[in-house]
Amino acid sequence: MSQTLQASSLLAVPMAPLVGSALAGIFGTRLGGNQIGRAVTHTLTILGVFIAFVLSAMTLQSVALDGARFNDTLYTWMVVGDLKMEIGFMIDGLTAMMMCVVTFVSLMVHIYTIGYMEEDEGYNRFFSYISLFTFSMLMLVMSNNMLQLFFGWEAVGLVSYLLIGFWFNKPTAIFANMKAFLVNRVGDFGFILGIGLIAAYGGTLNYTEAFAKAAELGALTFPGTDWMLVTVICICLFIGAMGKSAQFPLHVWLPDSMEGPTPISALIHAATMVTAGIFMVTRMSPFFELSDTALNLILIIGAITALFMGFLGLIQNDIKRVVAYSTLSQLGYMTVALGASAYSVAVFHLMTHAFFKALLFLGAGSVIMGMHHNQDIRWMGGVRKYMPITWITSLLGSLALIGTPFFSGFYSKDSIIEAVAESHLPAAGFAHFAVLAGVFVTAFYSFRMYFLVFHGAERYDQNPDAHHGHDDHHGHDDHDHGPHESPWVVTVPLVLLAIPSVLIGFYTIDPLLFGEFFSDAIFINADKHPVMHELAHEYHGAVSMAMHAFSTVPFWLALAGVVSSYYMYMINPAVPAAIKRVCHPIYVLFENKYYLDWFNENVLARGARALGIGLWKGGDQAIIEGGVVNASWKLVGWVSSVTRQLQSGYLYHYALMMILGVFLLMTWFVWLK
Repeated sequence: MSQTLQASSLLAVPMAPLVGSALAGIFGTRLGGNQIGRAVTHTLTILGVFIAFVLSAMTLQSVALDGARFNDTLYTWMVVGDLKMEIGFMIDGLTAMMMCVVTFVSLMVHIYTIGYMEEDEGYNRFFSYISLFTFSMLMLVMSNNMLQLFFGWEAVGLVSYLLIGFWFNKPTAIFANMKAFLVNRVGDFGFILGIGLIAAYGGTLNYTEAFAKAAELGALTFPGTDWMLVTVICICLFIGAMGKSAQFPLHVWLPDSMEGPTPISALIHAATMVTAGIFMVTRMSPFFELSDTALNLILIIGAITALFMGFLGLIQNDIKRVVAYSTLSQLGYMTVALGASAYSVAVFHLMTHAFFKALLFLGAGSVIMGMHHNQDIRWMGGVRKYMPITWITSLLGSLALIGTPFFSGFYSKDSIIEAVAESHLPAAGFAHFAVLAGVFVTAFYSFRMYFLVFHGAERYDQNPDAHHGHDDHHGHDDHDHGPHESPWVVTVPLVLLAIPSVLIGFYTIDPLLFGEFFSDAIFINADKHPVMHELAHEYHGAVSMAMHAFSTVPFWLALAGVVSSYYMYMINPAVPAAIKRVCHPIYVLFENKYYLDWFNENVLARGARALGIGLWKGGDQAIIEGGVVNASWKLVGWVSSVTRQLQSGYLYHYALMMILGVFLLMTWFVWLK
């Protein structure tokens, strides 16, 4: 254990946001009598997250420059037989990077929220929630055991439920947060089964001890089958990741979560909740490397999500939903990298994506504020000249998203495409096609949104639903009918997020992918899965990689997407309408989101409801209540009614019974003779 990392300073990282959340939640709301005002509330919570960010940055510096590490138990909750349930931290390259990403994005969201939620009645409550969310995510990424991992996993799910349904008077928000909660329960059931299997057969919940027994577990079969036990464990764990990281078909909750305020869209969809599954699979790489079956499944699910969720982004008109489907698609890219055993590439894209996706969400929120809560991109246009800071930062975020050479998203996204191309797994062929096709799709819908919002004719005065956008929370003055730039508390986070969106990929690709930064955090069986070695062989520096990209297929696909969107929406707007008429059945399919919501509501939900009614009427009422409970008291009543006749209280009845008894005894003795 390195002396440069102290348990007390590490403990302060998650505790600082927790203290800020508790103070704001208790004393800033009716719960504690509204004793502190808005200024004190946001100061306390921002200070807590700022402290966490500074300590995280110092931890990252120690880990990266000094090779510092920490892996120890801070508190033993209980011991059941040989199974220890503990609270502890594991700090290595993977954890340190995640700590900085989570705290920096959260800090930007906290500052941004001052302007965005300026006049919302739940201002203090919102700050309490987002700080609590930050604490939960930090506990998840810093854990050194699966119990604490599961605690953080469930805590971010709970707080996301509160945040998505923050405006609890909106029926759509209540439906969305319940949907997110229930869909995540499906994934979490698989996740806890995976953890339970590790605990049952490995006898431990500690990462280090469990990974040491990975080879031993890899030699076992699942009882009653010929399946490899480790394959069952990995698939169960990945089902948990499918829920949290919104992979097909458990992705349906994420687009609807746009019903919450924009700051939490950035927080949930950028660096925190949706990346928890990617982080978890990366952390569990010693198990996943033992099962090619699980890796192939991950490749297929990730490829489907990357491509087919991108298709849905093509027809979205709500500015936040376009970015939400972009998140789904990019999570699919990360998942594909996991399936190709390029775990470091997956978390590299997680890191770069966190910055530019948070930038795009917050930029979308700034546009919504400037457009007086209009979220429909069809009624925007020409916003560039009114909101120059929002415009330029959104452009930088969009360029990073589509993988423009030298931007951060290029280095991570291109590495994923190359990693899949080098993979020798059976599912890699389909996955490679999906991520390549996804490049064009991503570029098209990203710049469709960009052009419709910031360029072209001004259409905001034609909006039939003016001043009644989905994100209307009674904040900001609507008397000025023209767009306007957002206040500095909104634009400063945009600028600070734009800087890493452009630069961080260039400066970190060497240590993160081809250095020793993740050497003790990620395990890869190089003999079976030599993807990273092949990538390293072809890598000749960040500049060379970017220059070479101009002659590769992904660059030209991205350029084609941008040019196509410009032509269709800026030069010849009749083309999209014509395509919609010709491809109407496909458009209807996309508009109904592949009918997955219909299937869930009309087949799964109704089927479960019918099963529940059947169990209630047939099982509970007929068998338990009617056959067991009622039958038992009726039998007792019948026996009582019979025996009651024998105790009438009349002497002649008793005399008759005595005579009959004597007669029976005499008859019996005579028969025996």
